[in-house]
Amino acid sequence: MTEWIAHRKLLYSPKGNLKRNELLIRIGKPYRPNRESVGFPIDEDVAGCLVEFVGLGKEFCLDTYGADSLQALQLAADVEPMLRRLSEEYDLFFPDGEPYFGADDES
Repeated sequence: MTEWIAHRKLLYSPKGNLKRNELLIRIGKPYRPNRESVGFPIDEDVAGCLVEFVGLGKEFCLDTYGADSLQALQLAADVEPMLRRLSEEYDLFFPDGEPYFGADDES
């Protein structure tokens, strides 16, 4: 069972829809991956972190891996690229209703 150590709550709506739903992004505690579960050689320092997106109607999770637990956590916490991809299909908002990406951010 994953121990969640960080999360971000956002709101989203499909483009052209005004109804907002909750999106939860959470990051798991770094863990030591099993050699058989990854497709690359690992040493004793390699670590992974689970990142989960809940609430889009199609929950998904991904594992990030780093040379050590600090890098795995750093890579897992960088959710901005995924949110930018999601913003092509969804409008994203902070819980207070402010847009997640401002007009200056859209490029």
